[in-house]
Amino acid sequence: MAIRFLVTGGTFDKEYDEINGALYFRRTHVRDMLKQARCRLAVRVVELMLKDSLELTDTDRQRILTACRGARETRLVITHGTDTMTETARVLGKADLKKTIVLTGAMIPYKFGGSSDGLFNLGSALSFVQSLPVGVYIAMNGQIFPWDKVRKNKRLGRFERGS
Repeated sequence: MAIRFLVTGGTFDKEYDEINGALYFRRTHVRDMLKQARCRLAVRVVELMLKDSLELTDTDRQRILTACRGARETRLVITHGTDTMTETARVLGKADLKKTIVLTGAMIPYKFGGSSDGLFNLGSALSFVQSLPVGVYIAMNGQIFPWDKVRKNKRLGRFERGS
């Protein structure tokens, strides 16, 4: 079973510029993370964009949808910023694709090391995408949520059931 990763950016892939004190994008960390986790699955990593999810446009979401439709794999993991992950999941869910799609991200950049939740979320997403039926889901912090029954609780900094 081959799995396609679609990289869109988000905190997951941000780097920290110590001189300017700013977060920025250079390249995706997904390949490094898969190597570190000793992943033995057949995966293909496609970098669609590297954007903060607050900067994603409707055009960007349509690009993600087009990439999902065009993927020959039926199991997809999308790395995405957490701020608007539910919006992208809604676009994909309403499209009713006959694929299993799991969106995941991180609250803390992978490059921050042991304090990042990114590696755990990536591993969880890989497990969920292999075991769930066709549909669109969000995987964060060991939990899985259907696209239409999840919200980000910004006050508590976590995802939870809701609409």
